[in-house]
Amino acid sequence: MDEHSNFERVWDIIESVGVCMLTTQAGGRLRARPVEPRPDRKSGLIFVVTDVGSAKQDEIEAKPDVNLVFIDAQAKAYLSITACACVTRDISKIEQVWRLTDKAWWPGGATDPNVCLLRIEPQTGELWDGPASTAVTVFEFGKAFVTGAQPALGQNRKVTVRM
Repeated sequence: MDEHSNFERVWDIIESVGVCMLTTQAGGRLRARPVEPRPDRKSGLIFVVTDVGSAKQDEIEAKPDVNLVFIDAQAKAYLSITACACVTRDISKIEQVWRLTDKAWWPGGATDPNVCLLRIEPQTGELWDGPASTAVTVFEFGKAFVTGAQPALGQNRKVTVRM
């Protein structure tokens, strides 16, 4: 794959995975938690709706370097995004990325005073793409067990993409 194809593949994964892990820095340690990304491929940004009282806000304001991990188990794709984040209360952007399910957490809607937005700017993506489907993997491991040969799973590939 060429660099453009790798870049598009990274965004395809970001857009298809409903939940990813966000890692922030707090007190000299790393802290990860699941978040629901709202990717905007056109602007090259990822947004996360969150609560103003969450620790994420303070952690990002203190240390804006973050990491996002996306796993597409079905496609055997693993993606790590190194990024820089900031917290915003841009109501128009919140309304743009708002989903009906967000109302369960913030009944006041996008203008709820407890809502803020993480604006995440990806810098580098590291993608590990596995070649074999689950069915092929199971078959090959079974065959390897019976024959003693190495499983033929194809080649994994790892690429680093400048975002």
